[in-house]
Amino acid sequence: MATNIFINLPVRDLQKSIQFFTHLGYSFNQHYTDASATCMIVAENIFVMLLTESRFKEFTPKPVSDARTSTEVLLCLQVDSREAVTTMVNKAIEAGGSAYKEPQDHGFMYGHGYQDLDGHLWEIVYMSGEPPKT
Repeated sequence: MATNIFINLPVRDLQKSIQFFTHLGYSFNQHYTDASATCMIVAENIFVMLLTESRFKEFTPKPVSDARTSTEVLLCLQVDSREAVTTMVNKAIEAGGSAYKEPQDHGFMYGHGYQDLDGHLWEIVYMSGEPPKT
């Protein structure tokens, strides 16, 4: 059974990505940081490895997707409140990211999202209860 999750994402400018995610409140494990990679701490058991595109290419035989023109993954993080959803998206926009859709209110779930500097899509959701029975 897995105990941690490590998401690996290619980035064009590692320092700008670190600045962007620092603005959103994330910290980084310096033990796993060098000129080509950093380990962003999302939660106790969730980490995102931001890798320069050249470093990322070392791990895959396939071409690296350009997240600005196609979606390779949709990352979704749950937060504690509707306000935290709005705050996170606003911080992302302040740091140079952009909203990629309007907020969605499904009653039991409220969500909004942003694109980071490399076009990766981050969905932020608040779950207030169970979905309705169908």
